[in-house]
Amino acid sequence: MKIYTKTGDEGTTGLFGGTRVPKSSPRIAAYGDIDELNAVLGVVIAHAEQSVVQSTLRMIQNHLFILGAQLASPSTDPKIERITSAHIDFLERQIDVMTESLPPLKHFILPGGGRTAAHLHLARTVCRRAERNTVYLSSLPGEPVDNWVMIYINRLSDFLFVFSRLANQLEKLKDIEWIPQKR
Repeated sequence: MKIYTKTGDEGTTGLFGGTRVPKSSPRIAAYGDIDELNAVLGVVIAHAEQSVVQSTLRMIQNHLFILGAQLASPSTDPKIERITSAHIDFLERQIDVMTESLPPLKHFILPGGGRTAAHLHLARTVCRRAERNTVYLSSLPGEPVDNWVMIYINRLSDFLFVFSRLANQLEKLKDIEWIPQKR
């Protein structure tokens, strides 16, 4: 089977169900951001030395495939797996467990620290862009977005922030705190 189909040569792409839309459509931008986020998480996994980081992010990558398919299928096709409250509960439990082992925040955190934490901060910013584009998509007439999708993306950015702090802790590095300059 050839990887190229030539069906997108005129600037359109197909959604699940066969509908063709411009590659510049807000729906394509939203699930393109999810695809980019998944790729950034792949970079984190490739550089992370801790198996807990790798295995947790692999699970989230699988969630993102579900989410991307859901965004690529604006209908409620029963063959498409859906993001549910169980996916969000998973993130919230992870956030709660990680937060218990971290020192309380006293200042804003600058992105960085170790390599894993820095990549997780990059993933968080891509996640926030995906969230903005998904919220925009949901505001358009005739562009339905399941509410669980928007909640999941929002919670995922929180997870990535806390996970970046945990990654620094696992590497015995301190978070880089933002300290306002006194004038």
